[in-house]
Amino acid sequence: MLTQEIIRKKRDGRALAPEEIAQLIAGLTDGSVSEGQAAAFAMAVLLKGMNVDERVALTLAMRDSGSVLNWSHLDGPAVDKHSTGGIGDNVSLILAPALAACGAYVPMISGRGLGHTGGTLDKLDAIPGYASQPDLEAFRRTVAEAGCAIIGQTADLAPADKRLYAIRDVTATVESVDLITASILSKKLAAGLEALVLDVKCGSGAFMATPEHARELATSLVNVANGAGCRTAALMTDMNEPLASAAGNALEVWNACACLTGDEVDPRLWDVAVALGGEALALSGLAKSAERGAAMVGDALQSGLAAERFGRMVAALGGPSDFMERFGEHLTRASVVRDVPPPKAGIVQRIDARSIGLAVIELGGGRRLASDSIDHSVGFDRLAGIGAFVDGEFPLARVHAASSEAADRAAAMLSAAYVIGEDAPEEPELILGRIGEG
Repeated sequence: MLTQEIIRKKRDGRALAPEEIAQLIAGLTDGSVSEGQAAAFAMAVLLKGMNVDERVALTLAMRDSGSVLNWSHLDGPAVDKHSTGGIGDNVSLILAPALAACGAYVPMISGRGLGHTGGTLDKLDAIPGYASQPDLEAFRRTVAEAGCAIIGQTADLAPADKRLYAIRDVTATVESVDLITASILSKKLAAGLEALVLDVKCGSGAFMATPEHARELATSLVNVANGAGCRTAALMTDMNEPLASAAGNALEVWNACACLTGDEVDPRLWDVAVALGGEALALSGLAKSAERGAAMVGDALQSGLAAERFGRMVAALGGPSDFMERFGEHLTRASVVRDVPPPKAGIVQRIDARSIGLAVIELGGGRRLASDSIDHSVGFDRLAGIGAFVDGEFPLARVHAASSEAADRAAAMLSAAYVIGEDAPEEPELILGRIGEG
């Protein structure tokens, strides 16, 4: 069938057969499907949706568009975590090495920023020399030696998803549950996982703003992944404020390293990482329960074993051998750094987290177009959370910018994202629910 006829069929709301989906994905892989056709297909899926069978067929076709890894030669299970994206979400940087310290092997395939959210790969690109897209041999070697490796899709892994991922980012089709499901799981299943834990964000800084939409995505992901033979569960977590107190690539790496070394720990970040880690260890059989797994992850972080694993991973992938000892010196710094005062003194009532992500993009820390380069040094740190008191002495955040003009624009956007009042608000619940067996 002609590609345009497949697109027409989905545009008209009809279900696609597995062979039709496979044909379109094959065309994405070999280039015979144009960027315009891929964009039209993505928009048709966003508007008309897919049934479960279509989602499974799309996921497996994208997985099988490249190599599928096998880790059966290792002495522990292949385990991973994935987040649907948020602001200040650097959990992967502390959880991957913590899971490795607990006996898991973590072959993590991550992506770049989508829409207003940051991407784990963009954060790691802030580390000098770090090869975020190595060849498969280097990936396998790093996983075996360090216990974890966080990389982007190589040419061999889910290449169809890599192409569609970039197109979705600039065509307003990021939010499709069908495409999110296939994109996430095609990479994860290509990595040869035995167990997977998913962090499905919900709130102003998430793609799924409401609990209903977050549950829909979590259920889709869990059902498709388990149906494909990968033991999977999902936690729904709050994204009505940044997860860490930093937003921006190098700043989030600094924040994660400070957590790994124990220098500075954000409570919300810690709690989400430990909860997800507990689920991952229980799913993989390394812990008898999620509660026991969470305790193991906490021990790995507090003992310094997770920091040691992260340092080994960075060095194995081309980064500085002393990165964990001197991360503050290795990470790039912006030329303009200054506090962002609140419009008035008071207590933070609400935060539009999405606007903070957009302010990072305004600074140059994200992309408007897939081809845009990124300034890894810019962003915000010391972000005030909900319930924090702010005034002339305690600012909303500290902005890191390339120029005074850029700092002014971003500071205005940040200030507009905060609602300040007099009364202490109710503390938001962090873990909103769990989807999965057991």
